[in-house]
Amino acid sequence: MTDEVAKKVARWVRPEVRALTSYHVPDARGLIKLDAMENPHGWPESLKPAWLDALRAVDLNRYPDPGAQALKARLRESLGIPPGADLLLGNGSDELIQIMLLALAQPGAQTLAPTPTFVMYQQIALAVGMEFVGVPLAADFALDRAAMAKAIKTYNPAAIFLSYPNNPTGNLFDATDVEALLREAPGLVVLDEAYHAFAEASFMDRLARYPNLLVMRTLSKQGMAGLRVGVLVGSPAWLTEFDKLRLPYNVGSLAQASVEFALAHRDAFDAQCREIRDERGKLYLDLSRLPGVQVWPSRANFILFRVRDANTVHARLRKAGILIKNLHAAGGALAGCLRVTVGTPAENAAFLATLGAIL
Repeated sequence: MTDEVAKKVARWVRPEVRALTSYHVPDARGLIKLDAMENPHGWPESLKPAWLDALRAVDLNRYPDPGAQALKARLRESLGIPPGADLLLGNGSDELIQIMLLALAQPGAQTLAPTPTFVMYQQIALAVGMEFVGVPLAADFALDRAAMAKAIKTYNPAAIFLSYPNNPTGNLFDATDVEALLREAPGLVVLDEAYHAFAEASFMDRLARYPNLLVMRTLSKQGMAGLRVGVLVGSPAWLTEFDKLRLPYNVGSLAQASVEFALAHRDAFDAQCREIRDERGKLYLDLSRLPGVQVWPSRANFILFRVRDANTVHARLRKAGILIKNLHAAGGALAGCLRVTVGTPAENAAFLATLGAIL
């Protein structure tokens, strides 16, 4: 029976899907979790009673508001959405990437991004049948303007994704370079601003200037990762087409109510982001003082660094109860590299002490 099932799978599942590897999420139970760029702080206890009251008011026997109108109004105010721009909500940014690429996946269409970058651009492009073109970043992880311009002329990409700041390198691409790409690109350019709360830089105010620009945000990094709400902002002409591929009720009622509540108490979450930015600076300096460590400045809530034996260091950190991200297997510019999320002061201290002992 196993052979028979395998034959049917091979016959009917697309080869490019069978060639993919599932996105792996390691089990972090019992560990200090510094691998996934989450906000390490829980919601303030003072807010929880009122939040639970808001959830009790939700009619769970009814479908969610399909347009999430109340939440969109709150997001428009909180994120500074410019007049004339529209919003599309997704079950996290991943769903928004999938929706966009499904809409653009004509025969021969290609997706382009500078690499290394967020792995889901390539994963989703291949899943929907598009070719993915990666253009290596410069040695300092800046955009290679000449290489990007050449790739644009060669491949005529339907979509370009720019992680801003870039994951996993943490740097913010030069705005002049990004604007040059916006002028040169024949298709869509998506600025993925997942870490905007830590970068304090955005292309949101340039949406009206570039007809091919969309800005994507997520609330995950600000303490709402479990709610899975992504936001795509841009011209209604683009978003109307993408909305046709959005599955009905893709953002649940409890997620809508929770995010709306959190944005009404934005000051508490902004304070957490300020603390993370402060801890990022301290963590960077402490890492840079360790022998045998090469560390890169970051405008996100994580830091990329290189050690001599990344696999051994990663394994020994995990054995000591600390989980960070091992990027060594990606090779190339990421050979020897590890990525650590900025945690609480106590978590950062534990990580640094353990890493120092290992080194």
